[in-house]
Amino acid sequence: MKLVTIPDYENYRIDAMFDCYKWDPQFLDSNTISKHALVLTKQEARSLAHLTELLDQETRDAELFLNTHLSLAKKLRLPKKLLPELKRMKNYDPKRHIRLTRYDFHPTKEGEWAISEVNSDVPGGFAEASLLPKLALQYLKSNKVESIDFGSHLVKALSKKIKKKGTVFFVHCTSYSDDRQVMQYLGDQMEQRGYHALYGAIDHLRFQNQEAISILDGHQGKVDGIVRFTPLEWVKDIKPKTWSGYFDTTTPSCNHPIAIFAQTKRFPFVWDQLESYGLSFSTWRKLLPDTIEVTKKAPPGYLYKPAWGRVGEKISIQEACEEGEYQKILKEVKRHPKRYILQKQFSSQLLESPEGEWFHVCIGSYAVDGKHAGFYARMSRKLRIDSDAEDIPVLIERT
Repeated sequence: MKLVTIPDYENYRIDAMFDCYKWDPQFLDSNTISKHALVLTKQEARSLAHLTELLDQETRDAELFLNTHLSLAKKLRLPKKLLPELKRMKNYDPKRHIRLTRYDFHPTKEGEWAISEVNSDVPGGFAEASLLPKLALQYLKSNKVESIDFGSHLVKALSKKIKKKGTVFFVHCTSYSDDRQVMQYLGDQMEQRGYHALYGAIDHLRFQNQEAISILDGHQGKVDGIVRFTPLEWVKDIKPKTWSGYFDTTTPSCNHPIAIFAQTKRFPFVWDQLESYGLSFSTWRKLLPDTIEVTKKAPPGYLYKPAWGRVGEKISIQEACEEGEYQKILKEVKRHPKRYILQKQFSSQLLESPEGEWFHVCIGSYAVDGKHAGFYARMSRKLRIDSDAEDIPVLIERT
């Protein structure tokens, strides 16, 4: 694994913005488009792909079991507003819906892999995992590396389960450009295959006889597929009148709300019980650092992480926190301990750039319906990979 510098970076960055749906290339004052590419060896890529599929099989087995044994999900402490709706998922059929996940891998100083979480509900990074590597290849002009087009894998899976030339509704938070760029990329890909894309918020769908119906002005009518990019725990706060319809719809969905079981970082707390029923979490146990309930005094070497945190927010890596942030996290943990978990900190391996800079890297590895589908990476000078991190294309050595 190594970092290579992309030539003519300024033009590369402009092309990323206009040709790769990277409309929002900043977070506050931080540039989020890396001037480097991450190159994996063929062996590293194969190892990550294999581990991803093993993890995903264990995750999907757990989801199906919990869905029919909801009493075993108590330790997950799912939002109370969701609990009545979970009972509606009894008709869930994995053959009907599209299951998308992203497992976040980190190289460690011991020369192994650690995972920090699974983005189970609404993983993003679609264009960054599809178009950005292709753009990097154009600038590097090397035939010694290649890339995986994640978008083609996802579009193929959607096309298998959504009727040809049907209408696909892309649900997202419509006031955020970074959400729209994810949906617009995928919608454009689907339209190239003859589908009709609609874009709207969570409350722009109604459900009748368990089928989704668009109420967008000028686009009313039956919907043939749903791609949801609004996090489920946000949906329960927005709570549109017909939000319950998402839980038992027969309209093919990516992702179905069954994703909620693994989205919470309390997911490991049900493993012991599920293993007594014959399920296995051997790959999860190998790769995920020890995860425990919050105690009055955190054991040495353990971090606080919010159970529903996203994008690295509120993780108590003291040296990575902004001024005053660490103490604020500790106060919040004290007030709401059940909203957090404790996780043993792994030793992240730094990568050196050709310019002599050092970075921590996180490699998101996608699975679509159980099959590995590509990589999305981010890197940062600080130990926590959060909103300040840079998007970096992933390339793979040909030999």
